[in-house]
Amino acid sequence: MPSRKQFATTGRSRKGEPLVWLTAAGLAIGVTMALGLFLLILVKGAASFWPKRIELFEIRKGDTTELIAGFETQSRTRKDADGKEVREIQVFRGNKDFSNDTFLYIDARDIVSRSLPEDGILIERLTYGPAIGEPVALLVDGERIGADDGAFREALGSVIGKSGETREKVLHIERKQIGKISLAMEELSRAEKAGRMTPEAAAGERAALQAEFDKLKAKASELDESMAANSLIYKISDGREKTLPSDQLLGVFSPNRTGFFGRLGESLRRAWHFLVEEPREANTEGGVFPAIFGTVVMTLVMSFFVTPFGVIAAIYLREYAKQGAMVRIVRICVNNLAGVPSIVFGVFGLAFFVYFVGANIDQTFFSEKLPTPTFGTPGILWASLTLALLTLPVVIVATEEALSAVPRGVREAALACGASKWQAIQRVVLPASLPGILTGVILAMARGAGEVAPLMLVGVVKLAPSLPIDDVAPFIHAERKFMHLGFHIYDLGFQSPDAEAAKPMVYATALLLIIVVVTLNLTAITIRNRLRKRYAVSSF
Repeated sequence: MPSRKQFATTGRSRKGEPLVWLTAAGLAIGVTMALGLFLLILVKGAASFWPKRIELFEIRKGDTTELIAGFETQSRTRKDADGKEVREIQVFRGNKDFSNDTFLYIDARDIVSRSLPEDGILIERLTYGPAIGEPVALLVDGERIGADDGAFREALGSVIGKSGETREKVLHIERKQIGKISLAMEELSRAEKAGRMTPEAAAGERAALQAEFDKLKAKASELDESMAANSLIYKISDGREKTLPSDQLLGVFSPNRTGFFGRLGESLRRAWHFLVEEPREANTEGGVFPAIFGTVVMTLVMSFFVTPFGVIAAIYLREYAKQGAMVRIVRICVNNLAGVPSIVFGVFGLAFFVYFVGANIDQTFFSEKLPTPTFGTPGILWASLTLALLTLPVVIVATEEALSAVPRGVREAALACGASKWQAIQRVVLPASLPGILTGVILAMARGAGEVAPLMLVGVVKLAPSLPIDDVAPFIHAERKFMHLGFHIYDLGFQSPDAEAAKPMVYATALLLIIVVVTLNLTAITIRNRLRKRYAVSSF
């Protein structure tokens, strides 16, 4: 017999090692790219909250000069008409009500001087975005307090605080109290239309509701007028003055007078407001709380639906179905579903859930509200079900793998003790498979939370006035549209009227979406690890 070639540990015969190094290099490149992307989003997202110092640029304009106050956001190099490289800096100067160009590029050669004005302030406004200028005076109940007065800063803080409290009262009146009256009047109209109430009785209740509505409206107007009685006067870099009523004033910050820890506190305050406030100014200002809430609720509802369906399907395929050609075809179809473009699931969800299931629910249970649809329109329930279908193959495949990984001896031991097949699955196999099942659920949550394309058809909107869960009966509103962090990023990046102004929000929202997904996954991983320790089994 021919002798077998001895395995050599040195020299050129170690043919496999270059391929090992190649795979390691591929893994290293992938990890580096992922970490680089995460670090880019982390740095850019965190930097969007950091308050930069306000500079005063003196720019050469022919024979004259122009003063521009703002802060540098980025720089770039371009070639001029002579082919020479020219450095430009991008400056944010705000004051959209004075100029439409809140960002402008300045040729570095045209900058005569740059300075840090001590009195420079950044004013956060309800509309028109931030303003940059210098304070002139404060009007409080008809009294003028000059910016050089020692009591100016304290009075300004008091006005901002009182305006914030009053604004909260106005929002409570308009959204809660007036909202309830509007819902009651709609219900009254439906009862009258359905014949459950006589026209005379409906007219009496409608008059009472209208009186309450007028009273609340007058109270809200009175609060608005009380805020408008106070105002801040400031001037921009070219000397023009602006009077800003306190109902439009959200905050004032002096970055050039504040040290490191003061600016750190301001950045934390901005991050907090970003998390808890609602968006404004076409989503380019304010916070993203409705988007966070909608993303988390949709992901949890999706997990609630996809987990039992996926587990039941996998149990049947693995434990009960007769293994043959039909089961193989079903498995191939399930695996192929994972590769179907997500927008196809969106089209299916719109046609089946919204137009078919939702329309029939409206005909059966909400016929009084027709032609206004209740469930026959995109909403968070249909979006969650659509994503549940999209992620179903992931859960089925992971569950089948987990079931097959349970040692045969464990099953036989349960059967030998007198348990039926279902009892063995229910009390032995399923608990031992839970860590693997949860792995599939984690993957499904990660994919579902990041999907955007199907949501654009079945429920997500640019701005949702109400949350899917609130304190208005029946408290859970599965038919409502919702906001989503992924769609918020798309909207800011590609649909915003001011792309430059939206850029910091894009990075901050992307960072937040990653944190939300990681938090949901870490929670699921913690549960999985505890279950793995609790139901750890060993083969005989």
